[in-house]
Amino acid sequence: MSKKTSDILVPAGVQQVLLHACCAPCSSAIVEWMLQHDVRPTIFYFNPNIFPRQEYDIRKEESKRHAESLGLQWIDGDYNHEQWLEAVRGLEGEPERGSRCLQCFTYRLKAAALQARELGLQYFTTTLASSRWKSLDQITEAGLRAQQAVEGTQFWAQNWRKGGLQDRRNQLLREYHFYNQQYCGCEFSMRMP
Repeated sequence: MSKKTSDILVPAGVQQVLLHACCAPCSSAIVEWMLQHDVRPTIFYFNPNIFPRQEYDIRKEESKRHAESLGLQWIDGDYNHEQWLEAVRGLEGEPERGSRCLQCFTYRLKAAALQARELGLQYFTTTLASSRWKSLDQITEAGLRAQQAVEGTQFWAQNWRKGGLQDRRNQLLREYHFYNQQYCGCEFSMRMP
């Protein structure tokens, strides 16, 4: 049985979770909410989609700085852009919210599920579900695909835009003086008109 707090449903018995984080701004309000509701996140930064490398490094350092300021475990999923390009090969021309995005989410969330299992954590979730620019249906589908691929894990499908978290994200962005990117990070989305 799950418990509902505001607009967010916490899976029953969840005290620890692996949180796949795309960036510090998107994770900040989610992390704060989790800590206020006795859920301790381990931050997993795995974003080989981000291009160029300089952009990746800036976002990575911001995510790490945020986790360290809260005393949270932060894991670097490492950067292998070439492997990511191989994973989305043939989908480069797809529009935003098209099949390339679903493939990208699935690739990253499978890595999150594997990391969760390695740490002995049953649940994993993602900050991708906080972005108004992303399809929640695609994120949920990708999370469920990852769950199915990695035995012993469970995807916590959640709309992290609800419960005032979008407004709180914007407040925390200013409080922490986070770098705030203007695109998802993917070189193909950056090229879209």
